[in-house]
Amino acid sequence: MSEERRRETLTVEEAAALLGIGRATAYHLAKNGRIGPVPVLRFGRRLLIPRAALERVLAGEFEVDLQEGKNDENSRCTS
Repeated sequence: MSEERRRETLTVEEAAALLGIGRATAYHLAKNGRIGPVPVLRFGRRLLIPRAALERVLAGEFEVDLQEGKNDENSRCTS
């Protein structure tokens, strides 16, 4: 039996669904290189989101300062 390996990246649409935001909003954010505190990887025209980074954000392992736009990976989410 061969177990399918989980992909390490997500498409913008997959990340948008997990975050509960619209596709257009996710692409707008991704064009700037980040969806919130999550980096976006660009390969030619393809945009991919690292699954581990998105999962850390969803688990509250980032502190997000909404006014300053700064992130601290070693802190808990306070907003």
